[in-house]
Amino acid sequence: MSKPIVAIIGRQNVGKSTLLNRLAGKRISIVEDLPGTTRDRVFTDVTWNDRSFTLVDTGGLELGMETEIDLGVKEQISQAMSEADAIVFMVDVKDGIMPADTEIADLVRRLKKPTLLVANKGDNDKLESQAVEFYQLGLGEPFVISAYHGRSTAELIEKNHRDAAGKCAVADRTGNHESGNRR
Repeated sequence: MSKPIVAIIGRQNVGKSTLLNRLAGKRISIVEDLPGTTRDRVFTDVTWNDRSFTLVDTGGLELGMETEIDLGVKEQISQAMSEADAIVFMVDVKDGIMPADTEIADLVRRLKKPTLLVANKGDNDKLESQAVEFYQLGLGEPFVISAYHGRSTAELIEKNHRDAAGKCAVADRTGNHESGNRR
């Protein structure tokens, strides 16, 4: 049985590469404050509570950009979304909803794949409370994390576990979580 594939998508500099590195437990993706650092897909296998999945980091989706590099990044993101069993759509709680977030949310809804809306950079309770505005994207409750500090990243993995049938289960909104070891 093949491992489920989970693609992380979102705008530039929302923390996709930081999340991949955090969940992998080592630095795999390059992390810079410079937008556009990640251009190709970056794959890593993650094992959690004896379950494994493949996590895919993607470049930042900047709609309306038409340079050759931008088109190549868009193609990589499109391929990642097509191959994924589930999507982690990451937004930046400090930035709030940006026009590109709305466009990406529309794209994600059309995919009709399990999607978890993740509001990153929720480094404290005040920032976490600001994530409520992301309900406007129409993708359910935003799951607030801080990939850099590791805040709620273990809980994120638990939400993204495969179900008993071996398919990727995203966003169990009942609040029930499997117990297990945490990194």
